[in-house]
Amino acid sequence: MLILAFESSCDETAAAVTLDGRTVLADEIYSQADMHAIYGGVVPEIASRNHITVISKLADSALKKAGITKKDLDAIAVTYAPGLIGALLVGVNFAKGAAQSLGIPLIPVHHIRGHIAANYIAYPELKPPFLALVISGGHSLIVDVRGYTDMRIVGTTRDDAAGECFDKAARVLGLGYPGGRPMDILAQTGDDTFYNLPRAKVDGNPYDMSFSGLKTAVVNTVHNARQKGEALDEPSLAASFAAAVSDTLVPRAMAAARELGYDNIVVAGGVAANSRIRADFEKAAARDGKKLFVPPLSLCGDNGAMIGCQAYYEYLAGVRAGSDLNAYATMEIDKALY
Repeated sequence: MLILAFESSCDETAAAVTLDGRTVLADEIYSQADMHAIYGGVVPEIASRNHITVISKLADSALKKAGITKKDLDAIAVTYAPGLIGALLVGVNFAKGAAQSLGIPLIPVHHIRGHIAANYIAYPELKPPFLALVISGGHSLIVDVRGYTDMRIVGTTRDDAAGECFDKAARVLGLGYPGGRPMDILAQTGDDTFYNLPRAKVDGNPYDMSFSGLKTAVVNTVHNARQKGEALDEPSLAASFAAAVSDTLVPRAMAAARELGYDNIVVAGGVAANSRIRADFEKAAARDGKKLFVPPLSLCGDNGAMIGCQAYYEYLAGVRAGSDLNAYATMEIDKALY
């Protein structure tokens, strides 16, 4: 089954062609990161306008790279939630037009389900059920993946997402946007025990997380040092920060996997590219006798291939959308409309 899939939930425009869910024939991505860097974050209006400019060209490029034509397609897929509403609408409306003009099914895909599905591309042997941790700029979720389209939230952040905190820490250190990669590079030469940063504990659900206190602690550490004219060990602060984030994520995910009885643990999303988090998960999985699945760096961020992959399984489950498909800025993974 050939699917042309679109992703436009934030500042990447992507179009991909996938075959039967697990084979990627083309994956075209246009990043706007440099445009938004001068603002210190994504400007929704700019993101939307740039999606409009490039989405058609990306679709044509993906088809050409895959060596097929529009007539060969069996379905169109698109991210419809969650994300920046204006950005999502560009992808949704373009996909609706494409599906209608070609007379083929339109498959709506939840963005977070797509991130999880990135691992299906990297690991052909991976099948549900398993425990998934999705960590990105806007989301930090522990998910019980019971089936390809049957998922339940086990834990979530009570405030900020892990990726949001990386971006904020990078901004205050003058590393620019996006901050994940620069923070990771800076941390390589630092001492992760030099700064005593908080690991928040939350009442109630033991798998819920909180990162706002950590974010505030980093900002205050930098501001206090600068105000007092004291030396700031930036590599060690970056390393200490990464350690605090990892110490919040890894134990919770491992504990959830043990409670649910899962041997397979999946990590997905942009923050899954962080070397400290990957290393700590590898150690924890080896210690507990679990098998860890983390996508290659090329599939950690937003891309169309992951949407095409998940769309295949949504299609098999009977999921279809019509011309009334809308975009939604927020939507829980276990409350998806389709």
